[in-house]
Amino acid sequence: MRTIARFIGLLLAGSLTFQQGFGQTIKGTLSDSAGRTVPYATINLRYREQKIIVAYTMSDSAGRYSLRAPTGATAAEFEVEVRCIGYKDQTRAIIAFPSIIDFTLAVSANELPSVVVTNKRPVLRTSGDTLSYKVSDFSNAQDRVIGDVIKKLPGISVSSDGTIYYNNKPISGVYIGGDNLLDDKYTIGTNSIPQNIVDQVQVIENHQPIRMLQNKVTSNDVALNLALKKSAPLHVLGQEIFGAGLPGNYEVNINAMLFKDQFKAINYLKGDNTGYDLQQELISHNASDNLQRIGNDPPSALLSLGAVNNPAIARSRYLFDQSGMLSLNNLLHFGNDWQVRMNAWYLHDWQKQDYSQSTRIFLPGDTVQFTDIQHNRFTPEILHAQVVLNLNSKKCYLNDVLLTDNTRWADYSGLNANGSQLGQKFRDNLLNFSNELNWMASTKSGNILQVYSYLSHQAEPESLTIGPGYNDSLFNKGQPYALLMQNANVPTWFTNNHISFSFPGDVLTKSFEGGFTVQSETLRSNLSLMQSNNTVLAASDSSANALSWLKKRIYGEGVFDIRGQKLKANLILPLIFQQLNYSDPGYGLNNGFTRVYFNPHLIAKYNVSLENFLTFRYSYLNQTGSIEDIYQGSILKDYRTLNANSADLTLRQSHSAAIGFNYRKAIQIFFWNLNLLYEYHAANNIASSVITNSFQRLIMLPFPNDYSSWTIDGTISKYSFALGTTFSGEMKWQNSGSVQLQNGAFLPFNLTAETMILGVETKLSDKLMLSYHVTGTQTASHSAAEVSVNRLDQLQQQATVYYNPADDLQFKISGEHYVTRSQGNPDLVYFFGDASAKYRFKKRNIDLQLEASNFLNVKTYRALYLTANTLTSGSYTLPGRILLLKVMFNL
Repeated sequence: MRTIARFIGLLLAGSLTFQQGFGQTIKGTLSDSAGRTVPYATINLRYREQKIIVAYTMSDSAGRYSLRAPTGATAAEFEVEVRCIGYKDQTRAIIAFPSIIDFTLAVSANELPSVVVTNKRPVLRTSGDTLSYKVSDFSNAQDRVIGDVIKKLPGISVSSDGTIYYNNKPISGVYIGGDNLLDDKYTIGTNSIPQNIVDQVQVIENHQPIRMLQNKVTSNDVALNLALKKSAPLHVLGQEIFGAGLPGNYEVNINAMLFKDQFKAINYLKGDNTGYDLQQELISHNASDNLQRIGNDPPSALLSLGAVNNPAIARSRYLFDQSGMLSLNNLLHFGNDWQVRMNAWYLHDWQKQDYSQSTRIFLPGDTVQFTDIQHNRFTPEILHAQVVLNLNSKKCYLNDVLLTDNTRWADYSGLNANGSQLGQKFRDNLLNFSNELNWMASTKSGNILQVYSYLSHQAEPESLTIGPGYNDSLFNKGQPYALLMQNANVPTWFTNNHISFSFPGDVLTKSFEGGFTVQSETLRSNLSLMQSNNTVLAASDSSANALSWLKKRIYGEGVFDIRGQKLKANLILPLIFQQLNYSDPGYGLNNGFTRVYFNPHLIAKYNVSLENFLTFRYSYLNQTGSIEDIYQGSILKDYRTLNANSADLTLRQSHSAAIGFNYRKAIQIFFWNLNLLYEYHAANNIASSVITNSFQRLIMLPFPNDYSSWTIDGTISKYSFALGTTFSGEMKWQNSGSVQLQNGAFLPFNLTAETMILGVETKLSDKLMLSYHVTGTQTASHSAAEVSVNRLDQLQQQATVYYNPADDLQFKISGEHYVTRSQGNPDLVYFFGDASAKYRFKKRNIDLQLEASNFLNVKTYRALYLTANTLTSGSYTLPGRILLLKVMFNL
């Protein structure tokens, strides 16, 4: 503790040597001698003596500007300078903070009144922690929704699942006109909001959404805000799409949106069987962070039809589906700083998948091989409803979230496992509800009181049946039988409650928190056989579980937030007293233990200049395993895996350390970053696998086990004004070491993965645009044991050409090229092509679009996957060519 105290003191001393964060504002309006506003002028805040610029921005379309000066400095130190082509430079002294300084600019003597200069160069505008992209600078006529534009913005990237990254950091959410309508399920908005109603995409660094904590508690989040055009809130918006095509395809999208200051809504009804996965719009992009914040670790599904690898191509290439979804998202402001929000959706889907895979597991002196062919049918139903009541003022904060989820799966599979014809049925019915209450208030002395309470319940009954006569030598003494039946459920109650007091200061905010959590679970399962005469028997003497679990924790923590102009840091020092009891009378199991854990966490950010900064992160985490680590009875996870445990509860210790550098030069539209991450995990148990050509048995054994990894990654993005082109790149190198216990042998593995991505987005002319991306990956697995060394090389290229010969006519053609190479296997080479043509009837505001997807009619796709000593070859049936004619009505 003495070392920790010394470390806190050093951080405090370091921060006190620097000025505090930005908090003093200078704003005003620019106009010329005729009273006309002057947009897009450069405004610099600089020291009067040294002439060093400390902040800058540009005036908006109405001539307005706003700057923030360093807190703690005197106004007399600074001056404001205005520069604009065609006008004389002006400089004004600052008298006090905050200050309103308007400028009347005089026309430069050498201006030629008869010449009009139009500047089409993209410009990024900065103000404090906000960076603004003008949407019209980066969009083209074929961009339909704002998501089409976001993925082209310099410094921003979008992953295949829709997660948005700014300078390689995932964003916390997307705000619409300053309002949080969608939480982290922002794909609903980016796939729906028309790009032509958005004026700016604003990146907000150090985003603190709770007003009473702003300038008091450090935040490392990055958020996006969609600043709407003034005309956007005036009427209901929407684009209704009706499409039909061959072979028997359809697409329907009926939506209505409204973005007023007091009310915002995105409501739509969609139906599709062209391969577009509507479930992608429901992804919670920060789900793991939210669970960590709540402190909950709900059990995952225990059963499945069997693991199927998804190929690294667009999901629409291989998905056979018939889906429909109703989504309702509405937010209403009422009273002072109060709002209520409702988010609800229902999705029904039917999917099919025809898949085969050949797996080779390389062991010392042996290779285990097996082949599976699956004809799967999935019918998920997803229902979600959520109501949020929010008060967000400078003196008080209240946020109450009540939600429920019901997800049902009814899946079927025709299975050929090593020549055996089988049928599978899997059912999963997840039902949960929760309520999260967070209340804060300022005291008379300026301190902050917080009360937090979270309560949830989850149940997920699952069933899996396989037959006839699956693996009768293992389950029925070699005698034929009808069905193998596995049932499981883990109902769970969880609550987390705490009270905290925060003491804000000019540089340091101290918070002290105390609370408790309770997790209560019961794992019930049974594995049984239905004989040919319909009698049902237990599969064995150890095929059932009735395991009870109760985990209680009392915790206290100190949180120290340091806010300097140069140094910002957040240090969390939690001390946890944990008591755990678990029992299963059927196996004479009745254990419990008590532990005290200390899990420190530090995040620091050092600004080396106005736009560039270093980051450092370290955490140490003690964890206990879950109820899934200690059940004694066998559970058939899938048709190839039978699990049980004979070890004590898993105890893990984890170290994680990262350092990074972020560079930004907004005036040059130039971004890059480089990050280094090291992780080390140690546990007291190891998973032992006994693998044959037909089955795998997995059991936890009490042997020490560890895992470590190094990761280096970085991204770069630069806009070339001369070429009108955005160049982007990304590199990632990861090396991990682990030990596996397979067929009685300890096998150390070292896995190295390297990725390189290059991209170009260019505007060749007003009518012609080009997009090109290439991704190369190399995965190599090495082992000190006598196991074959494997390497997998993959190359992926994507190119799109946009051609707009007239305002009402647009063409697009795109292609994808995939190459996979592995020693001892033939090269896999595939080409895909898509094309579309769109004509707009301007007077009626109607678009007519003809699309051809996969016009080269590729109907099968093979892929290779490498993990440790396992090489899997998968073959997928694809939908083939789809022709679709769509009519789009623009409201």
